[in-house]
Amino acid sequence: MHRFAIWSLVISLCAGACARSENETVERRGEQSDHAAGTTADSTPTVSKPRIVFLGDSLTAGLGLERSQAVPALVQKRLDAAGYDYEVVNQGVSGDTSAGGVSRLDYALNGDVRVLVIELGGNDGLRGLPVEATKQNLAQIIAGAKAKGVTVLLTGMEAPPNNGPAYTAAFRQLFRDLAREHNVAFMPFYLDGVAGIPALNQSDGIHPTAEGAVIVERTLWKSLQPLLDAKVRAETGTTPRNQ
Repeated sequence: MHRFAIWSLVISLCAGACARSENETVERRGEQSDHAAGTTADSTPTVSKPRIVFLGDSLTAGLGLERSQAVPALVQKRLDAAGYDYEVVNQGVSGDTSAGGVSRLDYALNGDVRVLVIELGGNDGLRGLPVEATKQNLAQIIAGAKAKGVTVLLTGMEAPPNNGPAYTAAFRQLFRDLAREHNVAFMPFYLDGVAGIPALNQSDGIHPTAEGAVIVERTLWKSLQPLLDAKVRAETGTTPRNQ
């Protein structure tokens, strides 16, 4: 819980700067995500592969980083090295809320999507939006993905403390409740091991540096890899080489 307290302190101190930064970049990142077939905005694969889509906000988009340094791109590199035949699609839009994710879901699920990684809710907490509304939006995203046979990995986030301890606790719990109620894979805290560590965050104190993104990817992989291995076993009867 100590890391959560640190993260809450950092996000409360940086909330204003973060909101400005995300609003300034939402249009640019939105344009990139519209063209995101693969890990770079201009990549257009000639042969469609099964897809892993990251539906998220600036933490997914890789605010302040090169596109190749963002977490989805790092996942793609790991997949390629380990022999998994998937294409990673970065559908991160800076400043996006859970409601924005609902509006983008149909587009994000275009193509042969096998896994949806949901990294949303941080901006809801930052703005103090009602917890129940955030939960309903995320539930709608999960249900929409599952209705299309897409496996879901939900990632958790923390809210700033300025809305009071009851809000902070309820916000944290909503992700756990969603994972249990919808029986989906769960990564409890997307920024685990990175939040509150200055050397791993950019000057805003919230968005990871390239080194921080590596740690996020490494932690996320522990939740993602079992899902992929289960799919490969079900489809081929074999397990790919693990790295």
